[in-house]
Amino acid sequence: QVQVVESGGGLVKAGGSLRVSCAASGRTFSNYMAWFRQAPGKEREFVAAIAWYGGTTYYADSVKGRFTVSRDNVKKTMYLQMIGLKPEDTALYYCAAGATYYSDYQKQDKYSTWGQGTQVTVSS
Repeated sequence: QVQVVESGGGLVKAGGSLRVSCAASGRTFSNYMAWFRQAPGKEREFVAAIAWYGGTTYYADSVKGRFTVSRDNVKKTMYLQMIGLKPEDTALYYCAAGATYYSDYQKQDKYSTWGQGTQVTVSS
């Protein structure tokens, strides 16, 4: 059973940067890992995903050019580097694992493992 734990959230001013991490443990896991986020009063939404073995990355339009997802195969850790943060990026950021196919990378119901989330707050 794969487990994931997020870390690195915090409070940052608009325009600033932050990096959140997702450490995975357990047996070999699936092809895709992803970041989702949920802002207060809103639905959880896709942010970014990475194909674990090939390294191809995918982004939501709202974060493209500002966020970068990466992974360290040896450390079994996924990262989300965020720059140019905006108040609308304020949310609880979740790490997810378990999606298998390319067509699933942004579908929440295709991810079987979720972390508890790490809070990112961007002040104006």
